Amino acid sequence: MRLVALSDIADMLGGVSRTRATEITNRATFPAPIDTVASGKVRVWDRADVEAWIKAHRPHQTPEG
Repeated sequence: MRLVALSDIADMLGGVSRTRATEITNRATFPAPIDTVASGKVRVWDRADVEAWIKAHRPHQTPEG
């Protein structure tokens, strides 16, 4: 399993801002983070889950990285 954090997701979404990435990751349709690190302040996701979400919800974007 490969993990991604918010900055990685921002890149995967085509280089959106961290603020925009936060808005997107807070959507009900976005995969839930699998864990938090740094005293619960940093969320991490399974990269495959994020890639699948992008493919389903933003088919015009190809996840990078």
